[in-house]
Amino acid sequence: MDPVQALEETATLLEVQLASPFKAKAFRRAAGVIGPWSEDELRARAADGRLKRTPGIGDSSFGVIVDALDGRVPTYLADLREKAGAQSATGLRAQLRGDLHAHSDWSDGTTSIAAMARAAASAGLAYFALTDHSPSLRVANGLSPERLESQLDIVAALNAGLGESGRGEGDEPDPRSRGDLGVRILTGIEVDILEDGTLDQRPDLLERLDIVVASVHSKLRAPRDEMTKRMLRAIRDPHTNVLGHCTGRLVKGSRGTRPQSEFDHEAVFAACAEYDVAVEINSRPEREDPPDELIAMALDAGCRFSIDSDGHAPGHFGFLALGAARAEAAGIPPERIITTWDADRLVEWAGAKTR
Repeated sequence: MDPVQALEETATLLEVQLASPFKAKAFRRAAGVIGPWSEDELRARAADGRLKRTPGIGDSSFGVIVDALDGRVPTYLADLREKAGAQSATGLRAQLRGDLHAHSDWSDGTTSIAAMARAAASAGLAYFALTDHSPSLRVANGLSPERLESQLDIVAALNAGLGESGRGEGDEPDPRSRGDLGVRILTGIEVDILEDGTLDQRPDLLERLDIVVASVHSKLRAPRDEMTKRMLRAIRDPHTNVLGHCTGRLVKGSRGTRPQSEFDHEAVFAACAEYDVAVEINSRPEREDPPDELIAMALDAGCRFSIDSDGHAPGHFGFLALGAARAEAAGIPPERIITTWDADRLVEWAGAKTR
């Protein structure tokens, strides 16, 4: 087994299982350390003790590397595979071509844009939208207009196979980012819906993006009437394509639980149908947002849907199976799910609202 692939799969499975992000990042760091070395050099370093003394190689990652070099599935990885079980892409999950909500280390994601792109390709996706946060979400390192403009240049370079040189964010560029990543990166943003319902980014920049996901992140316990007005104004904005995690609830996880926001569900979903804004089915297991009863209400209202991972790490694309299962259980026809469309159709649909 290839040691780099073993380390990256280990990190991915840790992320899918919502293990500590520091643990997953340690395995990815180890993969980056050994990536430039040939197999012969790696074997020599493992044999003479240099590998174990190398910065970035811990006891667990060392064990994975040695097992892989010996031609067996590392014990650490085998245990993770057993916990994860078989995750074959069947049913509705097999029909998903893209993901419209994913983050990189430009905001609060854990890895580079290129690493997220490789993971999306490995998950069988044809495209994903890079939707880092907007300026007001400082806790998540939201992108200023200037940083967003720089990111657009990076995405263009990656899509052209030119790599991330000059990116100026996070870790050093990964040399594997050059060349065809096997997936199309759509430009996007998860833009904050501000208290007055306006979108937290310059309109001229929103105009340049392929996809705009609009989400509420603040004052989640606002009175029902205030929250309804706030959401309706954002839905009516011609730049909004997807309404992200509409209730803001948390049902489990390290951040604890949080009740859903109060708003007029009928009015909000009627507006989504009228203004052709897709309702996101957020696949993160700690969110499960919207709840089942609201998915049914949005379906009856005639809404489109977007099944998204809200991924903050490469392994999080695995969450799409959870969102697909919920959509399937709700009886949503695949044609009503915009992430089953091909990228050209999707971008044409998203841009039609502002023309």
